[in-house]
Amino acid sequence: MDPQQPLNADEIVDIVNESDEVVGQARRGDAYAHRLRTRCTFILARDAEDRIFVHRRTPQKLVFPSHYDMFVGGVVGAGETYDGTALREAEEELGVSGLPQPVPLFKFLYETPEHTWWSAVYEVRCTLPVQPQESEVAWHAFLTDAELEQRIPQWEWTPDGMAAYERLLEWRERRAGREG
Repeated sequence: MDPQQPLNADEIVDIVNESDEVVGQARRGDAYAHRLRTRCTFILARDAEDRIFVHRRTPQKLVFPSHYDMFVGGVVGAGETYDGTALREAEEELGVSGLPQPVPLFKFLYETPEHTWWSAVYEVRCTLPVQPQESEVAWHAFLTDAELEQRIPQWEWTPDGMAAYERLLEWRERRAGREG
């Protein structure tokens, strides 16, 4: 593979409307180039010590190359479900097999002038030794919540991952308020 060629530009993805209903299909590269709305999964992976898997994306990534992310995940392929994509992407990016099914938490619509996708946020416990996918992950570590918070202002993060993370913190706060 040409290291300068972005990953997965020819993958076929579902195009969805503002209600997350499939209205067509397109090549992933065309969907991004023409700002067509797709679907995406974000999976927060924690290890046995409750630390979060954090990584830097490879420079060949089609969107947000070389940015840091606190989620694994990716685009939902044509005909795939969010749940199926969440498990597949988590296992691929972490380099493991036999993960439990990631737990769905919530969905939100991510929209910027450049990008738009429905985003399903999940959480999974990974107690297996990870061997991250080299084509996706340039660097990785498991960080405590405090270590992650310390790195947020220091590193360049994926904008969609930051949006998902901020919503996750708000979602947890609302749940804690209802349970407290």
